[in-house]
Amino acid sequence: MKRLRWFLGLVIITGIIAVIILDHIPSLLEWQSPFLKRAFFILILCAAFCLWRILLGPTASDRAAALDIMGILIVGFCAILSIPTGRDWYIDIGIAWALQSFISILALGKYLEGRRFDE
Repeated sequence: MKRLRWFLGLVIITGIIAVIILDHIPSLLEWQSPFLKRAFFILILCAAFCLWRILLGPTASDRAAALDIMGILIVGFCAILSIPTGRDWYIDIGIAWALQSFISILALGKYLEGRRFDE
């Protein structure tokens, strides 16, 4: 039953990505260059692969590395969104997310190593 749920979720996510790529959906990036649109979709694809590694990673360190990459991808999303909107607070959000992601990955690494936080 669990595998069926995961499979259905994967099919739904793949369908949504296919509709976004193949169908003409007016979006925030429609009036910008095709480069930004392609970069946005590449980031979505990379995020799907990272989620796959987080869910099915063979070891906890693989999951932690995928979680760190996911934080980097969110910073990329913020950078791409700041270009067409012209709002610089997306960059501020990206910087704050990068700092929070770095600290949380350090804490997770110490926890996986078996050490306490005060050591």
